[in-house]
Formats: sequence, structure tokens, C-alpha cells
Amino acid sequence: MKRLILSNPSGLDLTRAGLADAVLPLSFRFAWGVLPSPPELAVYFGVRAGQKPGNHWSDWISPKGTAWEDLAFSDYCGSFDVIELWFDPDPNDQLQLIWVLGQLQAQPETAAKLKLRLVGFNMRAMPPEWRGWNEVPLANVRPADLETASMCWQAYRATTPEACFDVVQRDLSAFPLLRPALLDLLRELPWSGSGLGATEMRLLELVAAGFMGTNALFYLRGFRQCGVFNEMEIGRLLEGLAHGPQPVIAGLDDSLHSIDPENARDRLEAFQRSRLSVTEFGKAVLAHKEDFTHHNPINRWWGGTHLTNDNLWRWNPALTGHGT
Repeated sequence: MKRLILSNPSGLDLTRAGLADAVLPLSFRFAWGVLPSPPELAVYFGVRAGQKPGNHWSDWISPKGTAWEDLAFSDYCGSFDVIELWFDPDPNDQLQLIWVLGQLQAQPETAAKLKLRLVGFNMRAMPPEWRGWNEVPLANVRPADLETASMCWQAYRATTPEACFDVVQRDLSAFPLLRPALLDLLRELPWSGSGLGATEMRLLELVAAGFMGTNALFYLRGFRQCGVFNEMEIGRLLEGLAHGPQPVIAGLDDSLHSIDPENARDRLEAFQRSRLSVTEFGKAVLAHKEDFTHHNPINRWWGGTHLTNDNLWRWNPALTGHGT
């Protein structure tokens, strides 16, 4: 029986663990920035037509090969008997799961091959030789589950967070890791009282507690306690906290203003040179005596919602719109 695994990047070791004939990691970041448009995704998963390396699904398949590199993803799936879905609990990975299920809903023959592994741990932390891989619970994917996944994805990509807030109240028992992930994402909306999302507030708390260097903020997830964003995105959040008209953090290297966002090495060196502290305004925000958004421009994306000072959705924890 020929088996394909669809996974997040942490699942690449599943090939070495001998669990499937092939593993395809999905590398899209849905938790940060503008969501890929349907045409962009169609090109990525369609027949290869001159895409640059890294911009076609077959560039990431393991093990490598040439027999399928020009195929559309749906045609490649047709060569397998079983397609297992392995996705970590992290919010971005759960977004990848509901997105791919929503896509496969339109392909009944492929959808009939789907099985869901309920992965309640970080796969990257487990060695390939671990003997517990086959004990990870396996569930069938029913047509109703595809409907639920599609509904959740459409809610996340809507132009306001209202639909996503509504969907977490529904029956998501087919995806036991999804509701916590969606709630974590909702908590990244600006909070009433401070104007900062959960990760921003936690970064400010850690700096106030004496974490002067950025390495701990980037890599010590146990201290950070927020797992929505990756290290690069944490850096962008720090820039927003430190380089606005009314910063809450001081000491972030000024060269970050001029370093190309794609220059990861120079940016990392600038972050490592930084010695952070909390400003007086930051202390007031921490105490919920000031609102960050009243003094600084907001311009970022939350799913399909463009958050600006004029379109500022908040987490209360009851979802509220601008001006409430």
C-alpha cells in the first residue's frame, strides 16, 4: 500500500522513520502577513510552468525525484493509496491542516484517501528512530470534517475576525488541536486596555523582567509561552514595539531601520547587538494605563483582516470592533 504524508516542515523526518513512501511539507506561513491569494496557490500546486525553485510543490517533496516534478499536486496524489495528515499543534500548522483539507474537499477521489494523525507534540523534537510514531492516534476524515475544515479556513481568511470568533464556539471535536490554535491566534489581536497582542505583551513583560538580549526572546519558547510566531516574525514585532513614534521598548539596534528585510544574517547580528529595556510609556502600557495603538500606527494582517488604526479589532476576550 503506497502512502503519502502531508505535513508541516517538522514532519520531514517522517521519511527517515519509514512511515511513508513520500512526505510533502507545506511551508506556507498563514499566521503572519498577507495570505497567499487563490491564484498564487493554484500556480504553486498546479502543473509546473516556469516557476522559480521553491515556488512549486514538487520542490519540497522527500525523497527527491524527477518522475513527478512537473505534475499538478492532484495528479501526484492519485498515485497513492493512503494520504496521512501529520500536523503539529502550533497555530500555523493547524492553519495549514484546515487549508489543505479545504483544498482537497473539491477532489473527492483524493479526499477518500485521507487519514488524520492527531499529533499532540512537536515532531521536530522527536528523533526518527522514536518507536512511538505508529502509536499516534489515527482518525478517518469524513465529508463532514472536510466541511468543518473549509468553514474554519474561510472564517480565518474573512475580512474581519468575527467569523473566526464565531467558529470557535462550534463543534470542532474532529480536530481536537484546532480550537486552542484558533484561540491563540485570536489573542494576537490588540487587547483592550493595552493595544498589544498576546505575544507583544509577553515580550514587553520579559524585557521588563530583565531579559535584555534578543536570543532568549527568539528561542526560549518556554519563557515566551506564545507559539504563534516564528523567530523572524518575533523580530518584526520587536521592531514595531521599539521603532514607532511612542516606543515601549528602548535599545533595539537602529541599523535595523536600513537593513534589507531579506538580509537575515545582518538583521540577526543587529538583534544580537541590542540591549533592551522598557520605556516609561512601556511601563504605562504594561500597567494598562496607556494604549499602544493610541500613539503608534498599526498596519499588519491577521488572517484576511487588515488591521489599521481605522480598522482595529480587539480581543477583550469578547471580540470588539474599532471604537468599542
